Amino acid sequence: DHIFEKVNPEMEKLGYECKCLGGGKIEHNNKDKKIRVFGLSTGYGKADHSVTVEILKKEYTDYEITWSDDKK
Repeated sequence: DHIFEKVNPEMEKLGYECKCLGGGKIEHNNKDKKIRVFGLSTGYGKADHSVTVEILKKEYTDYEITWSDDKK
């Protein structure tokens, strides 16, 4: 939640209302062009990693992007 707590006040200044829907981790390997989304937040639970992957695919079009419910 430390990232959300840093970003939320700045987003509110821009007029956005934010809510954290869950968390996790992103492992980025730029050498092999792979991104892995996994894990969960102890405070917010697990985000819908499939949504995260779809967002990442728009920017990282030449990457292999996967997700799992693994914690590590």
